[in-house]
Amino acid sequence: MKFLIIGLGSMGKRRVRNLQKLGYDDIIGYDTRKDRREETEKKYRIRTISDLSDGFAKKPDLMIISTPPDLHLKYANMAIKKNINFFTEVNLLSQHVVKMKKKVHDKSLIALPSSTMRFHPMVMKLKKLIQSGTIGKVLVIHHHAGQLLSNWHPWEDYREFFVSKRKTGGSREIIPVELVWLTYLFSDVKSIIAKADKVSMLDADIDDVFHMILEFKNKILCSMAIDVISIPSFRETKIIGEKGTIKCNFNDGLLMINKGTQWKEIKLKMGQAAKGYKRSTPPDTLYENEIENVLAIVKGQKKSRYGFDDELKILRILDAAELSSKKGKKIILG
Repeated sequence: MKFLIIGLGSMGKRRVRNLQKLGYDDIIGYDTRKDRREETEKKYRIRTISDLSDGFAKKPDLMIISTPPDLHLKYANMAIKKNINFFTEVNLLSQHVVKMKKKVHDKSLIALPSSTMRFHPMVMKLKKLIQSGTIGKVLVIHHHAGQLLSNWHPWEDYREFFVSKRKTGGSREIIPVELVWLTYLFSDVKSIIAKADKVSMLDADIDDVFHMILEFKNKILCSMAIDVISIPSFRETKIIGEKGTIKCNFNDGLLMINKGTQWKEIKLKMGQAAKGYKRSTPPDTLYENEIENVLAIVKGQKKSRYGFDDELKILRILDAAELSSKKGKKIILG
């Protein structure tokens, strides 16, 4: 298979690593920045280009769009026009996803968004525990994900990449990443009440905290705190059921179960995050498994279980959270 990777920042280079780990080497990388092209060529020994026509001329089997989220639509439109299968990293703008959906509707190509956290060992283990009734009917969830924005990419100034922009701010990005797996395990969201605000001294015009109460369609209540101010970083969840409680520490791969007497500890095999990232960054194996799944879909070996329809549902929740914060009231989702 032949691949064209759009954007050679943090995620683009990760996707190069993923493909190479899976045994693929016919990869071309595109970026407008010369320094990123040179770094990618040096590290991964692939060809890079600054003119996309060179990439399209190779007729790639899959285009991976790893640019900042507000540029995804631009490159998706190019892939659609050229009838090239494409995959995007997490989208943050619902209106862009609506446009992508409309344009691919009558096209004979594979178009998929990212759903990385569904491949997390913790999420896969939780799914088994919940389906087997380990803690009985789930009643309440408490979830917190937070990491200081300047620790996201320690090698670069946070003010110089998309997480410092209002439309693509760090907290806005975390919300759909977490909702991808929460809705997968429990159900779609029925309503939300939220408060978003800027409470820190971060030099960025973004809401750095979101506090939300979500009601799932199966009546589970979830309190969800998202921030880009936490020191140290957190991705922790408490799931309370009729027969007990499950506590999860995603960063440490530690899961604990208590049915009323003592805590039973389960340590999961997590893999390693790429060199240079802080501890809250998921291990590269998640991204490898995700890309392996995408390739199986492109090859016709699997059917997609998460598409732009699903992602749009997630982004509607994000939109509703911001609307709730602005209006100071609960928002009911359709």
